[in-house]
Amino acid sequence: MPFAFGRGGRRGGGRGRGFRGFGAGMPPTTCICPSCGIKIPHQPAVPCFKMKCPCCGSFMTRKFPDEK
Repeated sequence: MPFAFGRGGRRGGGRGRGFRGFGAGMPPTTCICPSCGIKIPHQPAVPCFKMKCPCCGSFMTRKFPDEK
């Protein structure tokens, strides 16, 4: 069968080669407050923009390790 339609497919699950899951092998990130600059470790399954700063109450933003 040259073409595969639907879920039966020919190979794999469509995730590509080397799929490890969320966050596997990635360096840890931090959440940073844009107002006061406090840094908090990022928690899995909780977006930084939904977290409030414990000091000033502003919403946090995510900082990746390669950013300055």
